[in-house]
Amino acid sequence: MTTATTPEETDLPELERTLGAAREAAGPLAALRPSERALLLRAAADALDAATEELVSLAESETALPRPRLTGEVGRSSGQLRMFAAALEDGGYLEPVIDTANEDGRPDLRRMLVPLGPVVVFGASNFPFAFSVPGGDTASALAAGCPVVVKAHPGHPRLSERVGELLAGALRASGAPEGTLAVVHGQDAGLRALTDPRVKAATFTGSEAGGKALLDAANSRPDPIPFYGELGSLNPVFVTPAALRARGPEIVEGYVASFTLGAGQFCTKPGLLFLPSRHGERQRIVDAVQRSAPAAMLNERIRDAHAAERDRLTTVPGMRVLATGTPADERVPATLLETTVPELLAGSDSALTECFGPTSIVVTYENLAELREAAEAFTGNLTATLHCEAERPSDPDNEVVPPLLEVLRERVGRVVFNGWPTGVAVTAAMHHGGPHPATTGSVHTSVGTTALRRFLRPVCFQSTPQPLLPEELADHNPLGLPRLVDGERSTSPVRRPL
Repeated sequence: MTTATTPEETDLPELERTLGAAREAAGPLAALRPSERALLLRAAADALDAATEELVSLAESETALPRPRLTGEVGRSSGQLRMFAAALEDGGYLEPVIDTANEDGRPDLRRMLVPLGPVVVFGASNFPFAFSVPGGDTASALAAGCPVVVKAHPGHPRLSERVGELLAGALRASGAPEGTLAVVHGQDAGLRALTDPRVKAATFTGSEAGGKALLDAANSRPDPIPFYGELGSLNPVFVTPAALRARGPEIVEGYVASFTLGAGQFCTKPGLLFLPSRHGERQRIVDAVQRSAPAAMLNERIRDAHAAERDRLTTVPGMRVLATGTPADERVPATLLETTVPELLAGSDSALTECFGPTSIVVTYENLAELREAAEAFTGNLTATLHCEAERPSDPDNEVVPPLLEVLRERVGRVVFNGWPTGVAVTAAMHHGGPHPATTGSVHTSVGTTALRRFLRPVCFQSTPQPLLPEELADHNPLGLPRLVDGERSTSPVRRPL
């Protein structure tokens, strides 16, 4: 039954029951074979797809996001669950390694990854499906074998409650233990869950201030736990002179479309565009911004925060307004600022901050040395984009780009060439993360199959009798897993000397 009223904040007795159930579910859920958990994920995906119309209507009423975008996001979320199901059936995610005892005195050693335990997921505002209750954090934690308690985002509480009901029901009907998935509401409930000793990891997508506060809470526990926070990103775009000559109009149009997409409410929105001085595209950029339609933001709080940060940026010395769109009712127009590299670097502490919404900055540079200096000023980001001409060995940017790429590789999790960062494909190879402050853990991703690595830890079994070994490490390999046995990849049983 659809939740018609806004859920109340979760009180202490209810939170206690929820965390207790998650703790009780941890052992049985971890004990399921990977193929059995895969069935659970597919059942959850099917439940999402079957309720698409109901859920999209509910999301429309709470988020102001357009129906096509929301419908696609449901499909992305269910597809993500099925992707993790396929990864479970492959089994390689467990990283089983076997080094048998040898005549040199080495003991029999067998290592694999095991689930951490209950996980708290803090839902995001800007993706009410893909980074909320049914999102990648939930999917990857469940795939790893960890019960999940989702702290609903206050921007879409009714949707969060309803999705939680659907997923929990589908999981339960498919054999998951009671307590595998639950949703709680309220800041106090989220903080209490994060600091509860039964919780073993947490994830967050949101503001830098909010993420740092939660990180401090996770680290201040008597038993600190992994906290995987995505905190924000500037996502700079660098255009070489050769690329501008070859594709200037295309780059300009693509940039404006990218930073205004979804009212600029993407964590991968390009926040700065670096162009050669005297680029000759000024009027084209202005026209593109002025043609862009104003858009509704997620809620009043986010709209006001964007306006405040946009207005603050205009006061940074050397920053000028290049173009603005036309406002309409409560919809927010695009704003484009401009400055130069020397001016940007002089005020970098004030200028290099995320403005969540449809505002971006064009920065002009005089030479490639200046461009590299600008790149070195960035701290951690999710992405950086390079528009260049380097397809053939004779192309001019084959000498220009490598020094810049070297700088950017140290500062970002994904480097995009001749495209735009606002598309995050849900594939095994995707990395959605980056050095601090983009995230709190640069070695992990929140998108792609390796996201489940965040909720696993290694255990080594030494000289363990065969009957006591997990079946993933047993000699006869009943699950047919790919394993590293004495340095060689194999799915065959372990053959030891008689």
